Amino acid sequence: MLSAYLLVSHGSRDPRPEIAMRQLAGLIRNKLDDSYNQAASANSVVSQPSDEKFVGVAYLEVVSKSLHEQIKQFAQNAFECDRLKIIPLFLLPGVHVMTDIPAQVALAQQALGLDIKIELQPYLGSHPALEKLLAKSMTAIKTQAWILLAHGSRRPLSGQPVEAMAKELGAVVAYWSVPPSLELQVKDLIAAGYREIAILPYFLFPGGITDAIAQSTEKLKLQFPEVTFQLAEPLGANAELADLIWDLINK
Repeated sequence: MLSAYLLVSHGSRDPRPEIAMRQLAGLIRNKLDDSYNQAASANSVVSQPSDEKFVGVAYLEVVSKSLHEQIKQFAQNAFECDRLKIIPLFLLPGVHVMTDIPAQVALAQQALGLDIKIELQPYLGSHPALEKLLAKSMTAIKTQAWILLAHGSRRPLSGQPVEAMAKELGAVVAYWSVPPSLELQVKDLIAAGYREIAILPYFLFPGGITDAIAQSTEKLKLQFPEVTFQLAEPLGANAELADLIWDLINK
């Protein structure tokens, strides 16, 4: 069974996330090549390099076509494949992960019929090794207290995974779009006696929101001059993140 792979993210008007998505797709394509090469070597046959049509990117919002239309077009371009794996690059099990993407996948499957089987893989934030990536980022910064800052979701209980992760990391959780806010958590930490606070944005790539987080951090420095603030980087399109995505692909 020949598979194609489609990485799905939210979408942004900022060009940086799209660039990062295509970089990630390239890293996954390299892993696919390595997998083909290993299989070919084991069977003493000539390996065929993967093509861009076998690993692609799609977006849920801020694009002209709906996600199910993007899925359909990608599947038709990868016409040699009889299976398409969809990997949601989302960090929390919010409405997009639990409702919107499954609905779009169902529409695409209905449109494509039985010619290709679409499999929706677990969302990226469900991978247990994400905690290790965050812990690695935290070791690079010396501080007294950490705030893990996620986007947040209005879907009930969607914050439980990140809150459990923060507890393991020894951090407190703040959200960008829902309470508790970054400022509120900062005030609570200061009231508890902390004077060195680091903020870890739980976001995939740099973009408009991470820029806004940086601006908020600068305002906090002015508001609380007695406190040292440090801001870590989001996850980024790197080999370690690609390893986690590849693992989800093969589940």
